[in-house]
Amino acid sequence: MTTGAPTSPYTARRRRSRLRRYLPLGLAAWLVLEIWLLTMVAGAAGGLTVFLLLVAGLVAGSVVIKRAGRRAFRSLNEALRQGGSPARGGGNGLTMLGGLLLMIPGLVSDAAGLLLLLPPVQKAVSRFAENALERSLRKAAPGSLGDAFQQVRIHRPDGKVVQGEVIREDRPEPREHRPPLTR
Repeated sequence: MTTGAPTSPYTARRRRSRLRRYLPLGLAAWLVLEIWLLTMVAGAAGGLTVFLLLVAGLVAGSVVIKRAGRRAFRSLNEALRQGGSPARGGGNGLTMLGGLLLMIPGLVSDAAGLLLLLPPVQKAVSRFAENALERSLRKAAPGSLGDAFQQVRIHRPDGKVVQGEVIREDRPEPREHRPPLTR
């Protein structure tokens, strides 16, 4: 059914972001690299060695995640007991990511997971992530979710963030008085 309005043979499609375009290619390259490296190590050291390396990575990753989770839970309980908010950072999230990378079978992911367990690397990665998030929030279009986050933060001249609470006093509007409903 047509409405008589001319239709364009070219329909404009939204451009995909670079991340959505190159992420599948990056994952495929990472998987090929992992498999190639595992076969090279298996050829040089033997299949049993590779199997033991993968099992050791799985066990080490689960231990790291368990310890980081306990530390995060303990920090949350302490903060709630003292009436404040949990300490920002602490590296628990990056430590858990390092443990997860250790659990993923592969030597490249194990090396990345071990790197994420080092405190200087955690500081550098967290600083990079905070800066990237800050840049993306600054670029946010008016009315978007990033713009809302930008508007919520209130900074004092000395650079401190002011925590606040909005108290709204609604006065009831004059309505006609109705008797209560009864059965």
